[in-house]
Amino acid sequence: MSDYELIVCIVNNGFSETVMDVARAAGAGGGTVMHARGTANKDAEKFFGISVQPEKEMVFIIVSKDVKDGVLHAIYKEVGLQTAGQGIAFSVPVRDAVGLSSRETLATVAAEIKPAEELESEAKSESAEAADGSVAETPDGK
Repeated sequence: MSDYELIVCIVNNGFSETVMDVARAAGAGGGTVMHARGTANKDAEKFFGISVQPEKEMVFIIVSKDVKDGVLHAIYKEVGLQTAGQGIAFSVPVRDAVGLSSRETLATVAAEIKPAEELESEAKSESAEAADGSVAETPDGK
């Protein structure tokens, strides 16, 4: 399990910059924006007392667990359903992550990667075994 959460925010078109501004102010780094189209039905519009703009932007932000709540609350305060952004935001746990700026995560990945020299040595050893006619045993012993 990782120490990260993915925040997903869906807002009306043109509000992704606002989402990112408040998210950064609350401790997030960068994010990814995708253009989307909403499909809310008329009953939902009546129930919530809003009209749904079909053109949307989805903002994906990976944050550490310790800043997640602050980022979510900041986003909702600025672009929530009662604002022109009419946004919703939620988070989901991130099971594994690589490529983030966390040294711990990168160190873990690096520790699992074999150096090129080790891979070459294993390949030479396997070639030598094949050349002398011996058969290498598979991990299951067959």
